[in-house]
Amino acid sequence: MGSIHSNRSLFPGLFIMIGLIFLGIFIKSAVVSLKSYDRVVTVKGLAEVEVPANKVIWPVVYKEIGNDLSVLYNAINQKNKIIIDYLKSKGLDESEISVAAPQIIDMNAERYQSQPSSYRYNITSILTVTSDKVPLVMNIISTQSELLNKGIALTAGEYQYMTQYFYTGLNDIKPQMIEEATSNARASAEKFARDSGSKLGKIKRANQGQFTISDRDANTPHIKTIRVVSTIDYMLKD
Repeated sequence: MGSIHSNRSLFPGLFIMIGLIFLGIFIKSAVVSLKSYDRVVTVKGLAEVEVPANKVIWPVVYKEIGNDLSVLYNAINQKNKIIIDYLKSKGLDESEISVAAPQIIDMNAERYQSQPSSYRYNITSILTVTSDKVPLVMNIISTQSELLNKGIALTAGEYQYMTQYFYTGLNDIKPQMIEEATSNARASAEKFARDSGSKLGKIKRANQGQFTISDRDANTPHIKTIRVVSTIDYMLKD
């Protein structure tokens, strides 16, 4: 009877001991996994490309001054027609040219006019060229002095009337740029892993990054620099 009772009391203790052993193994495994999970390297990959602008907005601006509004309006209408005919002769379509209502300043109504003006009205006329024929428009801009022979002096140098160049084909080049940025990031991560005696694991987290489009420099606004920086977290393993 004593032997049977002893065996019965031994079994619960044996089970508890086996349970503790397995629990220890599981805890160790969890710690190792957690330690491995925390081993992460964060890298950035840059992709950059230069592209020519494929859209241009060119404000064609001139001013008229005088005292008789009806005379000024007739002069503006005549000059607008001369400019439109000139632009069309250079290869632009009339649909690419828009004419805004003239901006009129009554000099007599100017509160901050220090001295009386010899003329009453200062009128600004703006025609806007919007085109995807960027090289053609650039050539017209470079030869716009030809309008002087037609009695029209265009206004230049004012910030609000600056020519603007755009690139609208970003969606066409996004995939290859993201691929390049990701490849560059992985190359950096692989080098880090080798230098630290580790191996590169799976991606833990990835941020595509924001695309930016900017002028290459102040002198060539018609050439755009597009860049994206992707940020990727890679797991490291032994």
